[in-house]
Amino acid sequence: MKIVVAYSGGLDTSVLLKWLKEKYNAEIIAYCADVGQAEELDGLEAKALATGASKCFIGDLKEDFAANYIFPMMQANALYEGRYLLGTSIARPCISKDMVDLAIREGADAIAHGATGKGNDQVRFELAVNALAPNIKVIAPWRDPEFRKQFPGRTEMIAYAESHGIPIRQSLKKPYSMDRNLLHISFEAGMLEDTWYDGTTPADREMYKLSVSPEDAPDQAEYIQILYEKGDAIGIKYDGLDALLKELNVTPKGERDGYTLLSPLGVMYVLNALGGKHGIGRVDIVENRFVGMKSRGIYETPGGTILLAAHRDIETITIDREVQKVRDSLIPEYATLVYNGFWFAPERETIQALVTKSQETVNGEVRLKLYKGNVMYAGRRSPQSLYSEEIATMEGGHEELYNQDDAEGFIHLNGLRLKQFSRVNKPYGN
Repeated sequence: MKIVVAYSGGLDTSVLLKWLKEKYNAEIIAYCADVGQAEELDGLEAKALATGASKCFIGDLKEDFAANYIFPMMQANALYEGRYLLGTSIARPCISKDMVDLAIREGADAIAHGATGKGNDQVRFELAVNALAPNIKVIAPWRDPEFRKQFPGRTEMIAYAESHGIPIRQSLKKPYSMDRNLLHISFEAGMLEDTWYDGTTPADREMYKLSVSPEDAPDQAEYIQILYEKGDAIGIKYDGLDALLKELNVTPKGERDGYTLLSPLGVMYVLNALGGKHGIGRVDIVENRFVGMKSRGIYETPGGTILLAAHRDIETITIDREVQKVRDSLIPEYATLVYNGFWFAPERETIQALVTKSQETVNGEVRLKLYKGNVMYAGRRSPQSLYSEEIATMEGGHEELYNQDDAEGFIHLNGLRLKQFSRVNKPYGN
């Protein structure tokens, strides 16, 4: 038997790798996806091989993640339960697809993951495998009573690792769990399971990785301009951008009308840096997990928060009202599909096709003001703007474009049903 194991090099997945090899007498192939988690990947292959894997693959998915998952989701303005920018959720299908592709190339019989039986990730990984490779088996050790009995806690895992010669770095466990990628970082469990716990105090200042506290953000606001093409951010204009790109090791793709053109990954790097600098994108929520329970989490999504704000703003002048209404009516469903793990489901792909069509005219520029946790709108313009100053002006305007006399008939026809309802039901008398 050959099993591809989702592997991070940490204690849990190292133990899991060895345990699977012993239980199934299987060849183990370790897989790690780099989706921008900024974790140390040096030495990971050697550690996986020393732990018992026959091979170890590290997938560099950062560009793929930004271009084919984050950006399409941003075109949909997706927010789960109106607040969560889906940072963990959207990374799972990206990781799963590359892992499935590896399993197919290597002729693996199964894929194994270390997601717990209480969380959403088990569902997301397995639904992705079901959609992409229905003949590949999925093994989830945390849903195996034998595994849970053998490893009721971290102490037992450390003892197992030591007895099997698994290299580990023993350290005190953080009082919370973290999951980081290019779009966000999440904090859950530990003291955060108390919904009354305040995660904004100086006591937890060291917990945050992507942003400063709004109280510690610069006292001087900064402006940023974002260039859009068909609903995607393709360029940025910002004082000091050249120095920032050098610091981030980002190579521009060119220049257009004073904008520095960037790949989706480059856009995310820049917006994360600027959002983090100004304390943007922190949210503390209690959400509804797909498996039925409520869960409290704190999220940092600096770049995504700016990107969502900018996209919403450019749409205000470039997208038709009724098209926007149809698209917006699908946002809750779209966000739920992403959250629940149905990225590769036909219904999500169908909605995405509608979203893509709606973005054909979403071209132009947005100017934003960043200040102490806030993203403020400071201007938008487009060669395809549907806003007409000649029509909207309160200073007269052209009668041939808008005749105010026409409003009388418009109001009369819209009020007809209201008058008739009142006549029949007489809620307020005659």
